[in-house]
Amino acid sequence: MKKQEKDIKNKMVVVRMSGVEYEGLKKLQLRSTEKYISNYIRKVSLQKPLLIKYRNQSADNFLNEMIELKKELNAIGNNLNQAVKKLHIIERIPEFRFWIQSHQALYTQLISKIEEIKIRMYQVQDQWLQK
Repeated sequence: MKKQEKDIKNKMVVVRMSGVEYEGLKKLQLRSTEKYISNYIRKVSLQKPLLIKYRNQSADNFLNEMIELKKELNAIGNNLNQAVKKLHIIERIPEFRFWIQSHQALYTQLISKIEEIKIRMYQVQDQWLQK
């Protein structure tokens, strides 16, 4: 499909900047939704609407902490599963059999709560990443 006459960009404007000025311009462009610096400059110079990304730093920090917590919970859950599997192997010893039976409900409750936390963390993560 051929571009319409008005969509063809055949005029060029050259602007010289220092390195510091260019870096400042690049930072401004990165804060916007414009992928290319030429589109950013074109919209700013022609006073067209420009979307600026807004990030809530405290929310980002919280999300990063929750991601780390999720990793730790996964590691704890894996370690706990391995320990329970080993305990079931030595279940033939009466003392261990009693201990396993008495702590099975606690283990199930802990795993359930960890899953609830993980589900809620995924919900919060999805909600924040959509913004």
